[in-house]
Amino acid sequence: MSSASQAAFSAAPTPCASDRLPWLSLAALALAAFITILTEALPAGLLPQIAGGLGVSEAAAGQLVTLYAVGSLLAAIPLTTLTQGVRRRPLLLTAIVGFLFANTVTAVSGSYGLTLVARFFAGVSAGLLWALVAGYAARMAPEHLKGRAIAVAMVGTPLALSFGVPAGTFLGAAIGWRACFGLMSGLTVILIAWVLAAVPDFAGQSVGERRSLKSVFTRPGIRPVLFVTLGFVLAHNILYTYIAPFLAAAGMAARTDLVLLVFGVASLFSIWIVGVLIDRRLRELTLISTVLFGLSAAALWIWGDVPAVVYGAVGVWGLAFGGCATLFQTASAKTAGPAADLAQAMLVTVWNTAIAVAGVIGGVLLARFGVGAFAPSLLILLVATLVMTLISHQHGFPRQHPG
Repeated sequence: MSSASQAAFSAAPTPCASDRLPWLSLAALALAAFITILTEALPAGLLPQIAGGLGVSEAAAGQLVTLYAVGSLLAAIPLTTLTQGVRRRPLLLTAIVGFLFANTVTAVSGSYGLTLVARFFAGVSAGLLWALVAGYAARMAPEHLKGRAIAVAMVGTPLALSFGVPAGTFLGAAIGWRACFGLMSGLTVILIAWVLAAVPDFAGQSVGERRSLKSVFTRPGIRPVLFVTLGFVLAHNILYTYIAPFLAAAGMAARTDLVLLVFGVASLFSIWIVGVLIDRRLRELTLISTVLFGLSAAALWIWGDVPAVVYGAVGVWGLAFGGCATLFQTASAKTAGPAADLAQAMLVTVWNTAIAVAGVIGGVLLARFGVGAFAPSLLILLVATLVMTLISHQHGFPRQHPG
């Protein structure tokens, strides 16, 4: 989610000189994002099988997801800071090889402890990869198409959530959960060859060009982008994490898969819209996404027991959320400039923090107040997000000037 100087940027072998996107290179990054999300989320759909295979409870098997998130949360900023001077493609390949190692160990391990260690290192690889992808995609594209390049590179995320995880869950039931992780290892080998053949390399930063964490954090616009990311992702995950009990309260427990499919399809459509418009309308798209999410939350609050309204509101929610990662990563990359990788590492950390905190907040709300407390809580967060976006019109989410 790059970091060389402008001189190195212009001298590096890259298709930026043309007016076209390097589709083959960006598709490799999209596949990397796909594998990252699938590695993270697949255990959630295979918990009973994994628990049986490792001889542990489903609650213990659920910690495979937790350790992945912890690894990503702890590693993103330190690793990105330490590797500012490393050439970009070897660093990208290191992260990808980390997935190959972790998924292969998961596929063959009979030890719960060893599998937990593998999952932690998979999260470490994810933290590094997410810090790289957005900046890498931007460096491969001409200036006026950088946002679209990031959108293409990020399309693997909604594809993994909408189709990869359900397909992996189906395959897990058919051929076994270990075979699923083995298939991901095979896909990762293909990705390594693809990166070596199609993705250009870039220089890291020289010692004099490297930024400190403090200098990037205090750069105008970075903190508003991080705040907006935190508020939006926190609101999303409070509802998404506890969507099953929310739907159960509406009498739609048996339709959870269909509701999530509506969300996934709408998210894919959102990615396409954002990819087309982001280089000209980043600020407007962020504002529209926040307002749409707010309208969806309001509809679920007022008419959350009406199935037709639930489907429509979830579709609007998907439209709001699908392109948000691209919006926030692009805002961060453009605001940070040459320090984009370190800024992206901060974004990764904030994103994972929001996921973890949302699980806690959502659990407390559910236990103490019931699912009816979700929508008003979301609206409070989204109003704060909207206000921050509105006032960040000079840095972070600047107004577009003619020409």
